[in-house]
Amino acid sequence: MAEQAHETPISLWVARLHAWREEHVSERMFVLILAFFVGFFAAVAAFTLHWFINQIVALLTSQFDATGSNWLYLVYPVIGIYLTSLFVRYIVKDNISHGITRILYAISQNRSRLKSHNTWSSVIASAITIGFGGSVGAEAPIVLTGSAIGSNLGKLFKLDSHTLMLLIGCGAAGAIAGIFKAPIAGLVFTLEVLMIDLTMASLLPILVSCVTATCFTYIFSGDAALFTFHLDNQWTVQRIPACLLLGVFCGLVSLYFIRTMSFAEGIFARFKDRPYVRLVIGGTILSLLIFLFPALFGEGYNSINLLLNGKTEADWNQILNNSLFSGHPNVLISYIAFVLLLKVFATSATNGGGGCGGTFAPSLFIGCFAGFLFSRLWNMHEIGVYVPEKNFALMGMAGVMSGVMHAPLTGIFLIAELTGGYSLFLPLMIVSVTSYLTIIIFEPHSIYGSRLAREGLLITHHTDHAVLTLMQLDSCLDRDYQAVPPDMELGQMVHKISRSRSSVLPVTDAAGNLLGEVDITKIRNVVFRTELYHHFTASQLMKEPAATLTDQLPMTDVMRTFDQTHADWLPVLDADNHLKGYISRQRLYSQYREMVADMSED
Repeated sequence: MAEQAHETPISLWVARLHAWREEHVSERMFVLILAFFVGFFAAVAAFTLHWFINQIVALLTSQFDATGSNWLYLVYPVIGIYLTSLFVRYIVKDNISHGITRILYAISQNRSRLKSHNTWSSVIASAITIGFGGSVGAEAPIVLTGSAIGSNLGKLFKLDSHTLMLLIGCGAAGAIAGIFKAPIAGLVFTLEVLMIDLTMASLLPILVSCVTATCFTYIFSGDAALFTFHLDNQWTVQRIPACLLLGVFCGLVSLYFIRTMSFAEGIFARFKDRPYVRLVIGGTILSLLIFLFPALFGEGYNSINLLLNGKTEADWNQILNNSLFSGHPNVLISYIAFVLLLKVFATSATNGGGGCGGTFAPSLFIGCFAGFLFSRLWNMHEIGVYVPEKNFALMGMAGVMSGVMHAPLTGIFLIAELTGGYSLFLPLMIVSVTSYLTIIIFEPHSIYGSRLAREGLLITHHTDHAVLTLMQLDSCLDRDYQAVPPDMELGQMVHKISRSRSSVLPVTDAAGNLLGEVDITKIRNVVFRTELYHHFTASQLMKEPAATLTDQLPMTDVMRTFDQTHADWLPVLDADNHLKGYISRQRLYSQYREMVADMSED
């Protein structure tokens, strides 16, 4: 009765619903129901975020003069980053940057559990950042939001970590499908980027989430697509060489994007404990770049639509509006080249200065500009058959996205669904695959996975590696060990041996530091001779362990150490060399086999 008095009405209602569900609804059907709600809420989050962004942008820029520069570009981005940093520091009180990387980390290291504030905090923070001109995308925050909705719904109904991982995938897929009205792209994004295995048990919930999010997005925002594209010039096989070269160019641009982003993040990381220094550096860089190149303001989708829908020089010259170069069409190519190169610095400055946003939209933006620049230079130098700029701008979007995310299928299907450009399906495939094959020569992991890959925490589709990544060292750790001091006599050790569940006794000092270990199987010749009980101490009987493990060691290294030493038990030490416990080879392999079976049973 005392426990019930502390339960809230919501928790009691959830408990009753949980009990009814277990009796009347199968596990698989319940997951499908949750996938529907995850898709719905992801669509709501996507619509809400874009609505807020559009309202802020309209309020701030509606009076701007398109024929010249606007000094407020120097002010708005700094205000946006500052407001976002205050919101994160004093309200959220947690790091919400690198949204998709945080999802990957939650899957691999936190049993697919995302914090409850992730269901709303990224929406507010990114709306402020992007609305005030932050040169980042809204997609990663929405993907994090959708995944957090799935994770927290699963936690609410006490579902296991395997199902939570599936619901995270449903949330991410629903977010992509809802943002772009592209259900197939949402599905393949989950497969390629989040590494959710596409089994029959996972396919249907993810599809339900994608279709639900797409349908509700149509209800909320109508039939209008995020990007509009009309094919005026049919693709021909004579353009295959140009498509191949565009793919290589997009792969190199992707390499530039990833390497420059990593370099800039490293610079800002030096000031992680000095937020105002980061604000000054990031805000100054971003404001100056946007003032000189207003196309860098916000997500940049207006500029993408100009390049995708332009038919004449006058149309494309609108890219120069609101800048110092307005009315100077002769600098268009130079302007586009500079924007292409500087977009990554604007994105890094936004996030590094304290803003919140992703690299999804910047990769689309850079890809569009890269495709247009490539085709314009190709046609100017009459290298071969004429290539239409707008078509190649579209293909460049798929190419750079495929390279940056290491996700060629996502690039192909997203651009095809987004623009209705299925008549360009074959060239999209050529460009995306070529870009991917180019980037993997230099970068084995995507921009999202590279940080985790360096720490050995990245989930992959290789089952053995995925299982080892998902395994937690703490879950294998036996803390019930019988430690003995170095001066303890054998007679006293016998009592410890009788209570020990392992074949070793750790010898520790007063501070808990491991000095050595006594192998019980190796002292049979003296342990049963009572006349020797006062002649031997632990320090005389102990030996160095075959190897020691640290509590931060990846499970792949733990397994490799057991294979190399053939030990039955290995000690685990913390950062201060204090003994935390022991890992048993038998227990480790048993848990490994169970997890492989769980992942394969679908």
